[in-house]
Formats: sequence, C-alpha cells, structure tokens
Amino acid sequence: MRNIFLGMMIFVSLAMANEKIYIVNHSGLMDQRAYEKINAIGREVESKLDIKIYLDIKGNVKIDKTLPREQRFKIIKNIEKDLFDIVSKNTKKEFIVLTMIIDQHYTNLLYSNDNLKKIIQKNEILNDYVIPLLASQDKNILKSKVSAASLNGYAQIADLLADEKDIELESSIGSSGKVVSEIWKVFMYTMFFIGIIAYTYVIMREKKAKKNG
Repeated sequence: MRNIFLGMMIFVSLAMANEKIYIVNHSGLMDQRAYEKINAIGREVESKLDIKIYLDIKGNVKIDKTLPREQRFKIIKNIEKDLFDIVSKNTKKEFIVLTMIIDQHYTNLLYSNDNLKKIIQKNEILNDYVIPLLASQDKNILKSKVSAASLNGYAQIADLLADEKDIELESSIGSSGKVVSEIWKVFMYTMFFIGIIAYTYVIMREKKAKKNG
C-alpha cells in the first residue's frame, strides 16, 4: 500500500510543478469543463490574493473496508499528512487543499496556517457546498457528482478568501453554488420524509390487515 501512496505523491509533485494547475489529482472523476473552471479560479486567486487553493481527489485508496473505522481513519490521516508535506515542499505560499477520498466517503480541508482556518470554516464548506452533492450513491453519475461538488466547494473557498480582502473575482460562480446545494438539500429531505410516510403507511396497513384477519 505504501508503494501506491508513493506513486500518488510523485504524481502530485509532477502536477504541482505546473504553476497553472491546481487540481493535483482527480482520479479520472473530473469533467473537463469543471477542470478548466477550477484551474481558472485557482489562477485568479493566486494572482490577486497570493494564495493557492488545491484540489485532490482520490477515487480508491485500497483501504480494507472491513477494518475498524478508527484504523481506517488513521490510514487516511497518514495519507493526508503525506499530501500536506509534499504540498508544503512545493510551494512557499499560503495554501488550502480540498481533499476527497470517494470510496471512503471522506472529504476534508487542509490549511497551511491557522489564519486561513479562521477565514474558511471547514464545516460550512463541506456541509453546505460539497457533501450535499456527493450524497447520492448512484454510480452512473459519480463523475458528475464529484465535478459539481469539487467546483462548488472550490469556488466558495475562493469567494470567501476574496471577500476577506474586499476583492472581486471575475471567475466567481457567485451564489449559484449555494443555490445548487440548497436545492439538493431540499430534494434529499423530501425523499427522506416521503420514505417515512411510505414506511408508516405500510406498517399501518399491515396492522389493519392483522386486525381484520
């Protein structure tokens, strides 16, 4: 497994050598339009704010899913530490990394310093802009989900950093990211309540049948 991660880190180093690329890894799960938009946002943020925002998407890190949750989490944290170390070595600028490990249903933010951590609230980014778009388990649209979630979270990070310095980004997607997240939340909540109603109806019908029988 260590050899796999070493290969990943070499790939990250090569990707980061290109100053105009901010998606260090996407595991083939990135739509071309989202890929280009994210890199456009990244270039403008670096140019105007002197901060780098990176995106790292891993589709499958080969962690045994039968392992206890605590053990799997420890492995994930080691993967993140390797990623953080190599990003730190490849840039002298402040940075944030939006990470995703799709097969482990895991996403996180890595910060180069505490100041960025105060500006960009991890729970707000992940819970409002990223996770809602990754919630569905339909594998037929996995690439679309990952692309949308990545762009949504990445763009919001950029907007918050720009707002902090009262700078307007031409590449910003504006409020559309929040709207998409809210629509998805409403959809998920609606499906949840429909499920409860359907379940209650079935139980009541079964009880009525037993009573009449």
